[in-house]
Amino acid sequence: MEQQEYAVGATRVAAGGPDGRRGAAGRGTADAALAVHRAGFLPAAAPSGADAAPGAAAEGRADGPQAAGPDLSPDPGLLRLAHWFAAAGPGTADDLCTASFGLYPARHLGAPAEPADPGVSWWHGPTAHGATVARARRARATGALRRARRDEAALPVVRSGAKPGRPGRHRKPERVRLLPGTAAEAQDRSTAGLPDGALAGGALAGGAAVGGAAAGAGLPAAETTVGELPAVELPDAERRIAARLLLAHPLVTASGPHADGFPLIRRHRDWLTERFDTLLGYRLVVGPRHARLYKSGLGPGAARRLEHPATGAPFTPAGYAQLSLALALLVDAPERLRYGRLLDAMRTAAPGLTAEPADLAMALAALAAWQVLGDLPADPADTDVVLTVDRELARAVPAGPPALAADAADLVRRAAEAEPATAVRRLLAETPAVLAADLPEDQRTWLLEHRLSGPAALAEFLGLEAELRAEGVALLDPAAELTDLALPGADTLAHATLLLVERLVEEVRPLPGEATDGDVPIPDALIDGVLGDITDEYGLPTHYLADRTALRRDALDLLHRLGLITPTPRTTWLLRPPAARYAPAPDLHPVPGTGRHCRPAPAPAREEQRA
Repeated sequence: MEQQEYAVGATRVAAGGPDGRRGAAGRGTADAALAVHRAGFLPAAAPSGADAAPGAAAEGRADGPQAAGPDLSPDPGLLRLAHWFAAAGPGTADDLCTASFGLYPARHLGAPAEPADPGVSWWHGPTAHGATVARARRARATGALRRARRDEAALPVVRSGAKPGRPGRHRKPERVRLLPGTAAEAQDRSTAGLPDGALAGGALAGGAAVGGAAAGAGLPAAETTVGELPAVELPDAERRIAARLLLAHPLVTASGPHADGFPLIRRHRDWLTERFDTLLGYRLVVGPRHARLYKSGLGPGAARRLEHPATGAPFTPAGYAQLSLALALLVDAPERLRYGRLLDAMRTAAPGLTAEPADLAMALAALAAWQVLGDLPADPADTDVVLTVDRELARAVPAGPPALAADAADLVRRAAEAEPATAVRRLLAETPAVLAADLPEDQRTWLLEHRLSGPAALAEFLGLEAELRAEGVALLDPAAELTDLALPGADTLAHATLLLVERLVEEVRPLPGEATDGDVPIPDALIDGVLGDITDEYGLPTHYLADRTALRRDALDLLHRLGLITPTPRTTWLLRPPAARYAPAPDLHPVPGTGRHCRPAPAPAREEQRA
């Protein structure tokens, strides 16, 4: 399997030897340093002797013998990366973090639907609705609605604004929408701007749905108990647990929160190294005290981001810049470092990178969560606290050398480069669903030619189940553990988001036989109306009741990160086919003339009276 030059640079420099103990953070450091000097990024030489700072002697006592000498020297590649982060927008900064660090977790949908022919569309195929939310559904009368309507028993709460069987008071009256082929066909949404060339239904037809091995379909990541498994299945179970753990947490330490899985990784490191390299082109480095899976980037618009380990607040571009700047100094820092010295060195190395205290706190919290830094001072103003620095882990964080890229966009592109087979398998292993219409021609061709064997290999390796549909493939995790986002989830936002996507699908799902390019536009007024109904019908936290804009923002953000909706250049949204997994199954064969969008046929008695 060919290795991209981007990853090879990380092998030789970022990790150093096979145990990850030696080396700096970027390949071609001399060239990068020259470029950074010319750009004015590197500071002037540090003062020495009589010109040294007055606190140098005291600092030497705090930091030990290694503290004596010149000030901390930043790694040129990471310093350059810090400036790219500072100049980037929020979305670009997220993509740049994914490309340069590769510490994102895998993200998969759960709750598999009933098996179906691979040529069936997600819009009209079996759904996971019954598995996601248990509901008492009323019997549907003969001549039911073409689209299954939502149930009134979604939650055990009292409705406050909406009348049973009618749209909520926040909803605008619907325009009549007739079946395709009728003379007066009218639709409430436009198909303008939809992508051309999407695969027609049945593009992935042929063969049965693929599933992972029965023994591994529901295995958790690191918490699985394998002591009761038969001896012949024990190695396979351990390998699958270790592989899932690394895909969910690319940096695992012997003393961290996932330490229980570290012995499994060390025990099966040769097998894991070969499988990750063969299937995904990922490099695995296992040392005495940590294991690092060097993931590649996912390209622009991957919707992955770092978050504050404690609060969950998303990183800002300034927070990413402070993270990269701190790493630039820590890769060669002494093992004991005074907190005030680190802050002074950061200001000296990049005087133009100003940041709010919250951005600095966010960066240091991430480094502490990765165990690059020890305990942080309880009071940020206490600069005399001595930090413990793990240089080995600091050098393991960067996934590739920024020196090879011309700018941020070039780095994001380089990090995602791979041959078609590897690129598609990476998307299958890391993202909720892979739609053929989203892929370049060479990758789409590979997916169509290997629609069974490609997902099957990953499903077996990671204990997942493959769901094949006309639009693409999704690898599902029935255990709902190999993901950083859950839908349905336990919190209020996840529950409200589930109700939102369910009702959006019911409102705009294409009718059978209706032409569609895959994604379906969502009217802005429909989003606001549905959220208004949800707010009226179900109890929500006070901050969402007081600020419905926040509810809209957070719910749409969750759906976007799960790949169930996608934005358009006109600041509107498109509903994606996999979203239909969360809605009740549609009634595809209603009694003619009785569907909600059909004109009722004249009754025979009325015809006789008119005659």
